[in-house]
Amino acid sequence: MTRQLAWTTAGFAALAVGGLGAVLPLLPTTPFVLLAAYAFGKGSPRLEARLEAHPWFGPAIRDWRNRRAISRRAKVTASVVMALTFLGSAALGLPPLALAIQAVCLAAVAAYILSRPD
Repeated sequence: MTRQLAWTTAGFAALAVGGLGAVLPLLPTTPFVLLAAYAFGKGSPRLEARLEAHPWFGPAIRDWRNRRAISRRAKVTASVVMALTFLGSAALGLPPLALAIQAVCLAAVAAYILSRPD
């Protein structure tokens, strides 16, 4: 019973962070919703089913589980937000080393996202 409670709590925590990501532009939503679905699957199949039936999050969860796919719209949105984040950092005058590290990290994430099927 304790293990189920821990997984369910982790699911709610991931869902809360994902909810913040829906309103904060630099925090991603989808990875945390996927994590919540995974945790709920371990702790509460009822909550997992409820999340998978959600009209916004359900399709992304099913696409990821079935095909490890990310929708074209999500790919475009993620790429645009990453580019804007980098441009904002450059406009703020971050040091060149910080920009270089950020560019490498964002490029790696973009490459992974864009490599997933639609």
